Amino acid sequence: MSSTNLYLNISKEQWPIIYRKEYNVNFMGLEKLHPFDAHKWKNVYKFLNEEGLINEKTVVVPNEATKEDLLMVHSKRYLKKLNCSLYVAKIAEVFALVVVPNCLVQSAYLRPMRFQTGGSILAGKLALDRGWAINIGGGFHHCCATKGGGFCAYADITLLVKFLFFHFPRKVRRVLIVDLDAHQGNGYERDFKGKSNVYIMDVFNKWIYPWDTEAKKAIRKKVELDFFVSDESYLKVVKRNLTEALAEFDPQIMIYNAGTDILKGDKLGGMSISEKGIIKRDELVFREAISRSIPIVMLTSGGYLKKTAKVIADSIVHLYKEGLIHGPQEYYF
Repeated sequence: MSSTNLYLNISKEQWPIIYRKEYNVNFMGLEKLHPFDAHKWKNVYKFLNEEGLINEKTVVVPNEATKEDLLMVHSKRYLKKLNCSLYVAKIAEVFALVVVPNCLVQSAYLRPMRFQTGGSILAGKLALDRGWAINIGGGFHHCCATKGGGFCAYADITLLVKFLFFHFPRKVRRVLIVDLDAHQGNGYERDFKGKSNVYIMDVFNKWIYPWDTEAKKAIRKKVELDFFVSDESYLKVVKRNLTEALAEFDPQIMIYNAGTDILKGDKLGGMSISEKGIIKRDELVFREAISRSIPIVMLTSGGYLKKTAKVIADSIVHLYKEGLIHGPQEYYF
């Protein structure tokens, strides 16, 4: 594929923060059957807007990933499977979708996921341009080239990396993926198993989904945690392992899967990190990247509590106040 409409050039007045209202899932109420807050992304944008950080003119609005874009990673066979409501119901973990016509499944669930996937791919380019980029969405780390799962229908992390390799072969030859979602990122791990130019650091609760032993073989810095990990021990282990990863591997870009399902009270994550702990975690990762002039992409990934959106927004505001991300015309490169 020689060209794509996903790589937009943005104005100096815009932040490399990516969002559009079509990210949000609306299934005539059926989305409430899933523990995921289907409007999390809208709420993150709302809080950032209320803080005066971004608005309609300064946020970046991505395009939808097309079939041709998706074929960079996915097979035609896999994409055809998504035309079956039963198959999508298993991925989304909302089994009532089995009786929903696929045209509605496409418009209400898969189309928002394609927009978020487009946002993740665009974030790679913007990070190279500006030094950092945040997609208020994406991070579908349970989907690989041939199989979806865990609410993840498209392999946006694999696509993000493959697009960078294809379109920027001189700038990007080595990628570091730092996955701090509570769950193992088995999707892209399966896609990059045996690839020396992609270094994977994954810190996850070893007792929860997806229990993918085969995918673990791709992880070069693996940290398996127990239930109810607290702030102090968690932050210490993240910092130590990230420092070691950066000593072992010299990446030209960092993909940060910043799941907030580590938050205390999140039943699917099973960990006990406080809101302040998540903010400190994000600061730690950005500080390690920025101090080394490594462009960084942040994806918001999992997080299943209503207050998650506010935590994400507060963390992004904190990154700005700490000087780790910069507004329009405030570049550090």
